[in-house]
Amino acid sequence: MALSVRSWVANEGGKHLVLVLWLGANTLLFMRTFLLYYCGQQYHYLHQMLGLGLCISRASASVLNLNCSLVLLPMCRSLLTYLRGTHTVTSRKARRLLDKSKTFHVACGVAICVFSVVHVSAHLVNMVNFSVRYSEDFPSLNVARYRGEDPRLFILTTVPGITGILLVLILFLMFTASSYCIRVSNYEIFWYTHNLFIVFYIILIVHVVGGALKYQTNLEAHPPGCLRANQTKLEESGQAEGDGWSCREEARFQPNSPETWLWVSGPLCLYCAERLYRYIRSNSPVTIVAVVRHPCDVIELRMLKKDFKAYPGQYIVLNCPSVSSFENHPFTLTACPTEKKETLGIHLRVVGDWTERFTELLLPDPGAESEILPMVQQRRYPKLYVDGPFGSSSQEVFNYEVSLCVAGGIGVTPFACVLHALLDGWRHFRLRRLYFVWVCRELQSFYWFAELLCALHHKNISEERYRPLSSRLMIGRPRWKLLFEEIGRTNKHKRVGVFCCGPKGISRTLHRLCNSDRYSGTTFEFNKESFS
Repeated sequence: MALSVRSWVANEGGKHLVLVLWLGANTLLFMRTFLLYYCGQQYHYLHQMLGLGLCISRASASVLNLNCSLVLLPMCRSLLTYLRGTHTVTSRKARRLLDKSKTFHVACGVAICVFSVVHVSAHLVNMVNFSVRYSEDFPSLNVARYRGEDPRLFILTTVPGITGILLVLILFLMFTASSYCIRVSNYEIFWYTHNLFIVFYIILIVHVVGGALKYQTNLEAHPPGCLRANQTKLEESGQAEGDGWSCREEARFQPNSPETWLWVSGPLCLYCAERLYRYIRSNSPVTIVAVVRHPCDVIELRMLKKDFKAYPGQYIVLNCPSVSSFENHPFTLTACPTEKKETLGIHLRVVGDWTERFTELLLPDPGAESEILPMVQQRRYPKLYVDGPFGSSSQEVFNYEVSLCVAGGIGVTPFACVLHALLDGWRHFRLRRLYFVWVCRELQSFYWFAELLCALHHKNISEERYRPLSSRLMIGRPRWKLLFEEIGRTNKHKRVGVFCCGPKGISRTLHRLCNSDRYSGTTFEFNKESFS
C-alpha cells in the first residue's frame, strides 16, 4: 500500500518532530557533559584516574536528570485536560499531540532504564579504577582508602553506592511490572510497583549527596600538569607531566554540587500539587443511583456528583476503598450530566480481580439484572470516589466536519457519549457527518446501547424491541478499504477525523489506511483512544 506524504505528515509529522527534538536534547546534553569531563581542566586529575568511565557515567547521569524530570509531565492529567479545554492550545495538531502523552511517558521511562544501565556499568568501572589507580599524590581525590581495596566495600558502605543499589532495584521492579503481559494479567502489580516512584525520587535526590566525584578548585595556582613538590613518582621515572612550570600550591578538590534536585524539583512539585488538587476534588463520595447488568459481563453504573461537569469523550478515574484503597481505574463516560439529566454514567466490563470484586459489591445477587433504589437506601452501595473528568482524543470528534468512529467491543464507550450528545442537539457542533462502526464478537453485545442506536434512527422500539438494529447489522469482518474509499469519494478535499477505540489489530489497520494515498484529495487524520 503506497504511502501518502500529505497523510503521513498529518498523522505522524507532529509526533516525529517532538521525537527528533527529544532525541536531539538527549544527544546534545550527553555530548556536552561528556566533553566537559573529558576536556575540562578541573577534571584533569580525576579523568587521569578513572578514564572514559568518568565521562560516560556523568554524561548518562545528565540524560537521566532530563528524563526523570520529563517523565512526570505527561502524567499531570488535570493540566493536560486544562490545556486541551482552553484557548491556550488552539491548534488541532497541538491538541492531538497531547494524546501522545502516554507514549512520551513510556519513551522517557525506556530512556531512564537504558541510561541507568549505562550509568551503573560506567560507575562499576570507576569503582575498580578508584582501587587500582589509587592516587598517592592526591589522597583527597580517592574514594578508596588504599590501593587495591575491594571495590565492593565502598559500593556497600557509601551513600552513592547504597542508594544506587536501591534505585536499581526499584527501577527493575517498575520496568518489569510495566510489561504488557503483567498489566493485562495482574494490573494490581503494575499499579503498586509504579507508585514506588515516590520512593525512587526521594532516594534519587539523596543519591548525589555523597560527593564521590570531585573537581579541582585552584586551577590558577595549580594548573593541571605542573611540577609539584611531592612529585615523587614522576621524578623516579624521569618523566614530567607538564611543560616544566612549578605549582604555587597543592591541588585542592571538592565534591560536585548536587544538580539532580534542580532538574526534578519543578516537575515533582507540579505533579504533587496536581495530585493534591485531584485528591481534594475527589474527596467526596458520589451517589450511586442505578446499577444495571448487561449481557456479556458488562455493568452500567449511574451516579450523581455535585458540581460535576464533563464533555463527551472524557473519562473518569474510580476508587472504591472497599475493593482497594490505593487502586484507581479509568473508565470512559458513556453519559455526561446535562440540563435535562444530572447523572453521569459508565459501562465497565467485568475482567480482572478489581472489577469482579467491585461488581460483587454492587450486585451481591449474581442473578440480578438491575437495581434502582430510592435515594434513602443508597447506603447499601459501597463508597465510591470519582476523580476527573480528564481529556482524551475522542473529544475531537466534534471538531471535524466529517468523522469516522470505530469501536471494538467495550471500546464503544467514548462514542456512546458522543452519540448521546448528538441526540441532545447537533447543530451547535462543527460536525456535519458521522460514520459509526461498532465491531463485536458476540451479538448480545449490541444490546448494551441498543436503545441509543435505535433512537439515532428515530425508530419506535416499544412494540418490537430492538428490531431496527437488524437492518444495520452485518456478519463478518468489516471491509475497511471499501469503507475508506467510499468516505473518500463522498468527502473529497476534506479532512476526515478517524477515531478508534478497540483491539490493536483494528487500530493498526486503520492507522495504515489513514496514511495511504488511495483517496485523492481526502486526508484521514488518525486518533487513537488511550488512557494515561
